[in-house]
Amino acid sequence: MPDLSHGDDAAAVNALRSAVMRLSRRLKHQRVDESLSPTEMSVLGTLARCGSATPGELARKEHVQPPSMTRIVALLEAKGLVRLEPHPDDRRQKVVTQTERAEAMLEESRRKRNAFLATLVEELDEDEWATLRAAAPVLEKLAHI
Repeated sequence: MPDLSHGDDAAAVNALRSAVMRLSRRLKHQRVDESLSPTEMSVLGTLARCGSATPGELARKEHVQPPSMTRIVALLEAKGLVRLEPHPDDRRQKVVTQTERAEAMLEESRRKRNAFLATLVEELDEDEWATLRAAAPVLEKLAHI
């Protein structure tokens, strides 16, 4: 295990954090629908990855309080991007499902962001690109720990 408290390892952690945050910020600006907040887009992405969920499940996955998720879901429903359906086992709960409109918007958003990243990658040499390709699964793992 590397010593992350000081020295080269600490500097690498700092550089990684800074680079990931800057790149994330740049990607967030590549939005298809400017009327949606980053949080709303994140909820739609979670629904796309994980499937339908209750507002409580979404709140846990998105690390927000349940009342906040209730407001986000209401906004998304008003925009026609999700629908609420009765829970199959608990009539007190609802299940949030994304609409076809949300699926199409997410696909367009992915396409736009992938195109943006592709233009950045064109500036890399072969060794840098190979390093980045090899790092992608590790970054994915970090994102889900």
